[in-house]
Parts: sequence; C-alpha cells; structure tokens
Amino acid sequence: MRAWWLGLALASVGTAALAGEQGAPAAQAQQLTLERVFGSPDLSGQQPRALKLSPDGSLLTSLRPRADERERFDLWARDTRTGAERMLVDSKQVGSGAELSEAEKMQRERARIGGSKGIVAYEWAPDGKSILVPLDGDLYLATLDGRTRKLTNTPEGELNPVVSPRGGYVSFVRDQNLFVQPLAGGDARAVTTEGKGTVHFGEAEFVAQEEMDRRTGYWWSPDERYIAVERFDEAPVKVAVRAAIGADGTKTYEQRYPAAGTPNVLVDLFVMKPDGSGRVKVDLGPDSDIYLARVDWTPDGSALLVQRQTRDQKTLDMLRVDPATGKSSVLFTERSGERSWINLTDAYRPMKDGSLIWRSERDGFGHLYRFAGGRWTQLTDGDWVVTDLVGVDEGRGRLYFLGNKDDVLEQHLYALDYKRRAQPKRLTERGFTHTAVADGDAERFIVSRSNTNQPTQVYLADSAGERLSWINENAVAGAHPYQPFLASHEPSRFGTIKAADGSTLHWEMITPKLEPGKRYPVFFQHYGGPHNQSVTRGWKGPLPQFLVDQGWIFFQIDNRGSYNRGKAFEDQIFHAMGGVEVADQLAGAEYLKTLPFVDAGKIATYGWSYGGYMTIKMLEANPGVYAAGVAGAPVTEWQLYDTHYTERYLGDPRTASESYKRSNAIEEAGKIADPLLVIHGMADDNVFLDNTTAFAAAMQREARPFEMMLYPGQTHRVGGPGVSAHLWRTILGFLDREVRSTPVK
Repeated sequence: MRAWWLGLALASVGTAALAGEQGAPAAQAQQLTLERVFGSPDLSGQQPRALKLSPDGSLLTSLRPRADERERFDLWARDTRTGAERMLVDSKQVGSGAELSEAEKMQRERARIGGSKGIVAYEWAPDGKSILVPLDGDLYLATLDGRTRKLTNTPEGELNPVVSPRGGYVSFVRDQNLFVQPLAGGDARAVTTEGKGTVHFGEAEFVAQEEMDRRTGYWWSPDERYIAVERFDEAPVKVAVRAAIGADGTKTYEQRYPAAGTPNVLVDLFVMKPDGSGRVKVDLGPDSDIYLARVDWTPDGSALLVQRQTRDQKTLDMLRVDPATGKSSVLFTERSGERSWINLTDAYRPMKDGSLIWRSERDGFGHLYRFAGGRWTQLTDGDWVVTDLVGVDEGRGRLYFLGNKDDVLEQHLYALDYKRRAQPKRLTERGFTHTAVADGDAERFIVSRSNTNQPTQVYLADSAGERLSWINENAVAGAHPYQPFLASHEPSRFGTIKAADGSTLHWEMITPKLEPGKRYPVFFQHYGGPHNQSVTRGWKGPLPQFLVDQGWIFFQIDNRGSYNRGKAFEDQIFHAMGGVEVADQLAGAEYLKTLPFVDAGKIATYGWSYGGYMTIKMLEANPGVYAAGVAGAPVTEWQLYDTHYTERYLGDPRTASESYKRSNAIEEAGKIADPLLVIHGMADDNVFLDNTTAFAAAMQREARPFEMMLYPGQTHRVGGPGVSAHLWRTILGFLDREVRSTPVK
C-alpha cells in the first residue's frame, strides 16, 4: 500500500511572493470550482512525464498530456541544442483505441497510472535511431522522422516490453510467456512455453508490483548473451472472488490474492539464452517461502546479483550467481532490529570495478556505503536520510544522490567524491524540493523542483548542478492556466509539535485570510501509514486552495511511523498500526484547538486508503474530538490485505494475532458516535470492497448511523472526468451538513 490518497494537493501558493517575483500587479481574484480543479488543461501546468535523453544527448523525449484531455499522453521530442519541439507519436492518430487486457489494466493500477490513456511508457533503442512505444495493447517502433512501424498485431496484449541492451531484440510477455523478436524485423519467438494456468514467466507477481516496486520479471545481461527470467506459480495462493461492479453490469474475477498469513506464489529464477536454450535454474536456497526482491547483472555480465528477502522481511541476502551454472553464494546480509524490518531500495549500483554502492539503514538512517573486497566503507552519515541514488561517475569517483540533509521537508541533489570521502555538496537551490535523473555517464541531469510558491519546473543541469536550459519553466504568468486564480491564494505555513515520546512532528497549514475574532472549520487530512511523507515544501496542486476558498483551514501532520525520518521514528509503528499514528493525529487536533482562529468544534478529518483506515480508527479512539470523518477505500481488517505489506508491520497473523486484533477497525465500530462517510470504488482490486461491506455490516449490527457512497466501475483510484468533481462534491456536501452550513460552490 504505497501512499495513495487521490493526489490530494497539500501545498498552497504564496500570492505575494509570486506576484512580486513576476512583477505583476494583483489581479481580481477568481474563485476555483471543482470542475476547473479537475478540468483540462491541468491548473498546475502541463507536466511532462518520463523525460529521457537520447543516447547521443541530442534529443530530450517526454510524454505530454493533451491540452484538451489531461489524462491522455503523446510522445514529444525536444532538440537539446536549438530547443525546437515536435510531436513524435500522436497517440490518437497511431493507436487503435483497443481495450487493454485485464493484465495490463492491473499492471497500470499497480503503477498508479490507472487513469492514464495513450502512451504511458517508451524506450530508446541503444543506437538512438528508434523508440519502442507500447500503445493500446500493441508495440510500435517510432523513428525520428515521425514514422511508426507496428511490431505486434495480436488480440493478446504485450506486457513489460523492452529493447535489449545492444539493440538486437525487442522482448515482451504475452499469454504468460516471454517472447523475443528481432528489432530489425522478423517474427516473435516464445522463449518459454510452459506459462499457462497458474504459471507465469517474465512477469512480476502481485506483491512485487504492489508493494516491492518491482515491475518486471525478466532481465537481459548487458552483452545480450543471457536473460534471467522469473517463473512464478500462483497455485498455492488463495483464490479471492472479487466482484467488479460497474454501471452496466457486474463481472466476477477469481483473483489470486495473497492475504496476510496465507501462502505466497512459488518463485523460481532461471537463466537462459535469448532463444530459450541453455536454461539453468538459479539456486535461491532451501527455503521456498521467500521474496525475490531485486535482480541485476554486474556491468560485465559475468554474474547475476539477486536480492533474497525472508518472509518476515527481517533478513535480506545479496546473492552472487554464476549464470552458466546457476550456483549462488551470499555476498552480504542485511538484518533488521528485533522490532523492525528491512526496507527495500533502488538506491544501489553495481560498479565496473567490481564494487557496489549500497543504501543501508544499519546505523539508524538511510545512508550510502561502498562494498569492495568484502569490506564496507560508509560514505554518508548523520541524522538525515539518502532517499535515492541518482547516478555514478566512476571515472571521477563521484556519485550523485537525493537526500534531506539540509531540511527534512526538502529533498535536494548532492554530489559526493566517494574515493576521497569528502562531505556531500548540495547542487540544488534551497527553498525547493527536488527529484532528478541522470544520463548514463552522470554528466547531465533532468531536475524537477517545486515549492509552495511554484508548480513543478523541470530543467537540464550539468554535473556541477548549473542549469543549462529550462525544459519546462512553468512560470505562473501570462497564459498559464493557474494565473487567473493566483490572486486568491493563501500561503502554506509549517511548524512542529511534540509527540508523547518527545519526537518532533511536522505539520502544514493553509488558512483563509483571517478576520479578527472569526473562527474557522478545519479540513484535517491525513495518510498516516508507513513509507510515506506527506508534509514537504513541494507543490501538490490546487485542491487545498479550493478548500480554503470554501472557508476551510487545510491541515495535515506527519505522525510517527512515516518515512524519511530514520528507523527509530518509523519503527514505532511496528506491531502497532492504528495506535501510535492515531495518538499523533490526536496531538495535531489538540494543537489546532489551542489556536484562536480555529473553531474547535468543527474539525473534520479525511483520509484515503491507509488514511481511510485512520479516519475510522481516529473516530473509534477519540469520540467527540472530530466533528465528522470521511474514510475513502479503507482497510478495515488487515488480514484481508496482502502479505508483503501487512506482515512487514504487523507480523504473520498465525504467530502475531494480538497485533492484528489491536489494529482491527471492525471490532470497535460500535464506539463511533460521530458522523461518518465511507467511500469505495466497486471494482477495487487492491483494497477489496469486502473491507467496506464488512465494516458496514458491523456498524449496522451496532445500530450506528453512517453514510456511504459507492462508485461503480471505479478501482482504488476513484476519479476521472466528472467522477472527481462528483467525489469531492459528495465529500464537501457531507461536511457541509454535518460540520457547517455553508453550501459548496
């Protein structure tokens, strides 16, 4: 359950700061409407996705939303020398409009792009002359002159398509088997043929996609001699009958869903040649009840590096595998504390010199280490965390990473000369929070930044962090879609309070223009779950400002158990979900009630997914504190949720039943005395609708009144044209009735 709460915007725009920076006079404020907040074009400006430099660096490609359809994306290219831009692939003109396979729909849900249309991914061929473009269930090869060639044309969809490292092949999964096709032309050939029924080759299993951030199940060696291919068998996994209730009928799916405490898939890993011959099985050890966490090749292709995680997620082994024989040996092992777990990471890099750059939390904070010759050297340290490894320049002995060294609410790009063990140097500007990706040589970087005064901007930088050119300056001026609403914005405020144990909790608040003596209701939003940080200095859209325009104070706080604060802060949620987070949210509510401009009797709480669970637990634990609560897609019984996420924090219910009993949101439903609205998509394949129906039945048995809104055909993401506005009008209509009496505009 990676953080998902409908992308609710959290930061506001400082009107005076923006107007001053742009030298524009204050304009008559225009009021936002829900239809405009969710309409096209996007009020935050058109944001490119999947930005990549061509192999020779001459072109910068990206996926861009259409001005009239914000959820449909086309492929664009920009000349890095002249700045000239052109569309390479028009998704409407090239695509067939065919419906996606159920497998691809589920993959998109796992990747949190379920609402996106058109082109959602692409990949450059290594020679820089063509681009692989998946579209509407088939594969196309686009050339730089704007032409496209259809590579596949089958009723079945193609999953996980890639171009092999040297450009010889295109590979993909079809009908649960791996196929390889010459890029230059020719028929696709099945590399595996046994995939059918419960057996899959080349795919990532459900929990790998949903919880482990692993999207694929096969990996090419750099020299194209081998492919490592995952095989998983779902036969042991419990069949959950899920009804996808739509407006025009109901479909039932027998989904293999590994609920906590039940069997996972059986995983094997093979190495084979591109034609499927020479197959050898990788030795993953005697315990079959493990997680295949990550798979990588060494840069010279001489060995496979496999991360093997135990079922309890307290041990992670790095295996070195001989691709010719499948024999493995343990390079090193990470172990968690007794009341903790191992967080998986992508912040690592096998090096050409045989060493490994590796992120570990072994000293209590996420930091980088170098593993060489069987010995560890710590490269970064302190009470802050490295959040990602962006690039490595081995020739200069320099690496680049993202971290919060300067401010826990800001993420910056840093450079570090790892061979000299110098102090990290910040390459990005304070006052913004950043993300970045590097080219293969870590010489140029695509940097994205935002703050509470600026929607996301993207620029191209050199290795010293100097901006070479804007990719998307996105200034809120002129014809920018947000400019007409700029004058009505209020600034974000940040502050801290103390938790019961003395931990510092960070909060964020946006208020209307405060009138002397007037008290305001509060829209208290929360997520609360682990592996997430909500309070940052970044821009997150116009929705909070709409709430402020309606007269609400917008407020949120990061409780203990949230991410990027170190393991001691995060580990307090271990076997304690629904406890420590509820206490910290209560501390936030109590702080709000001390403020002279807050109406202490009108604090409404809202959350989605884990946040929906939190709404229910907060109302159960503290009757009368919150004027009303909104619970979207809530988990109400953790034994209904998946193994990898739930057992990480609560343990195995077969041996840790007490932690599940404490975390349950159904047993104490009768304690809820405050108004409650429950919302759920009726085709949710992540948090099954069973969670809401079980909770509703408990409330009815206890004769507790509540309201409910169900969305036919909607998944864990409830949204889209018309639906998003309906959702928020429903939420605010409920809060108007139960908390205040001011109609929603």
